[in-house]
Amino acid sequence: MALVRGELRVLKVPSTPRNPAAAVLSGLGTLLGGAAQARLHYGSTVATNALLERRGARVVLLTTEGFEDILEIGRQVRPELYVLEPLRQPPLVPRARRCGVRERVLADGRTETPLGAAAIRRAVAAVGRHRAEAVAVCLLHSYAAPRHERRLAQALAGRGLHVTLSHRLVHEYREYERLSTTVVNAYVGPVMARHLRALTAGVPGGVRVMQSSGGLMEVRAAAAEAVRTVLSGPAGGVAGATERARRGGFRRIITLDMGGTSTDVSVVDGVPAYRTDAVLAELPLRVPSMDIHTVGAGGGSLARIDAAGALRVGPESAGADPGPACFGRGTAATLTDAHLVLGRLVETEFLGGELTVDPDRAQTAITPIARRLGRSVEATAAAMVAVANAAMERAVRVITVERGTDPRDFTLVAFGGAGGLHAAELAAELRIRRVYVPRQPGLLSAWGVLTAETVRDFSRTLRLVMPPDRVLAARFRGLVASARSALADEGVRRPFLERTLEVRYVGQGYEVQVPFRRGWVRAFHRLHARRFGHAEPARPLEVVTLRLRARGGRLRVPSERLASAGRIRPLAMRRVRFAERPRLTSVYRRHDLPVGRRVRGPTIVCEYSATTLVPPGWWCRVDRVGGLVLEASSGA
Repeated sequence: MALVRGELRVLKVPSTPRNPAAAVLSGLGTLLGGAAQARLHYGSTVATNALLERRGARVVLLTTEGFEDILEIGRQVRPELYVLEPLRQPPLVPRARRCGVRERVLADGRTETPLGAAAIRRAVAAVGRHRAEAVAVCLLHSYAAPRHERRLAQALAGRGLHVTLSHRLVHEYREYERLSTTVVNAYVGPVMARHLRALTAGVPGGVRVMQSSGGLMEVRAAAAEAVRTVLSGPAGGVAGATERARRGGFRRIITLDMGGTSTDVSVVDGVPAYRTDAVLAELPLRVPSMDIHTVGAGGGSLARIDAAGALRVGPESAGADPGPACFGRGTAATLTDAHLVLGRLVETEFLGGELTVDPDRAQTAITPIARRLGRSVEATAAAMVAVANAAMERAVRVITVERGTDPRDFTLVAFGGAGGLHAAELAAELRIRRVYVPRQPGLLSAWGVLTAETVRDFSRTLRLVMPPDRVLAARFRGLVASARSALADEGVRRPFLERTLEVRYVGQGYEVQVPFRRGWVRAFHRLHARRFGHAEPARPLEVVTLRLRARGGRLRVPSERLASAGRIRPLAMRRVRFAERPRLTSVYRRHDLPVGRRVRGPTIVCEYSATTLVPPGWWCRVDRVGGLVLEASSGA
């Protein structure tokens, strides 16, 4: 997606997994049409995939002597309660490359064991002996006194290494989370840095990279702190969905971003939900990110029969190469093949007719699974869709029902290439009566990245019991100065500043985040009661961490021209299977539907980047900004 001389242009090109920059540069060349300068806002899964596929850099960890095994010990948490012998993934840094450094700083910043020259020499020698590409430096309590980490960084300088210092990345206490985040950054940093170098070489106007928090950062910062980009793509989707839904008049939404490999869901109650900790590939990450829950259900999700004879869909995916069987290269059955067999995808409408798909290959791919189940190919395809819907329903319940939120109070906003195919049926299962499909849903993540603000997050551990507001205000001043300086370097002169506190009752091991303003104590008690069912106003409070978010510099994108008149009659009628029987279904092209047009299901709405399915018992209308509003009929 590109904004060229005030005109919004869109394009989808095949991914190039071996060299992701090649596809980006190819698409830019086509979109820009010879424009000399371009500034790229970029959302990427490069760091994500490097972590998930365990193909990151060779890392050496330098940590305080005696704490080398924190990475493996972790927390006393059992993700699967009833598994007596859980199998955990091996740590990113094996024991042989976790090197103890003789030094010790106490929690108040005082030095107990100085870092001597001999200890520095031994640490540098260990890095060379293990042929490190990257070094993670995480010393005990360095958030309180970073001098030892800085000395190690000076000793490692000039050796061509990607060095991550924990106090620069996570200036907070909790050693395990800080250590894990530092190691992940070192692991994915060189991969991301190489990718960004290849990308910036072809973009003369510069690159800004989307963070997991939904804001842009300068490319050099993204290369140095790649861990901040591991949820870059999904964050762009939530940002884009929030903005598009707001324009359509919907502020309380559940986002459903279904792509080729996975589905990402998030709750937006007026504003996107954020968290300061996340878990990816069983690894805790102490960096701000949008609150997104992911399941392995996408258009490329592979179907199989498990050892118990049950049908499974995902989390394994055909990926971009070879892709679904109907695309002509793969042979395994995917969810996309199932939709094609059911008639829910129109084979002549993929990417506006630029991509040809083969229904016969889809049939052939599903046939072996159908034989094992003793069902017809169509019935098996319908079962594949139902299994994927069940996985997505569970994901939505995790972020709503399990947190005390009623999904019926929200609008389901569907996007991604496959979101519109599942949204209405999923909403019916959740008893949500309205679905919103924004314009260009398959490119909504790109829209979110294009229109994102520059954002920088800063934090400091405090741990003061009942501090006066004047003390908190004074402690924030240092963060404010750092934030203004950082955003000025990125061209934002007057950033908007958001101050928050992480607070808990004295003795607790977890915090609640509240805005820092007058009445924050009462706000904490209210939030605590809402989240945990009780509050104790007489109990003293401890302010654990100060957080500051600075943002600004949003790109203004003009409104798109919408059709005022269009096709009255459908483009075609086709047989589509719903539930247990086929129904004659109308087919429309989205750009033919003018504002205000209302269509009764069953119908299919095709467009360049996605397909929207309107089942029987649902209506679809085009709103004033070109979004599709799907609503269940009374009694549906």
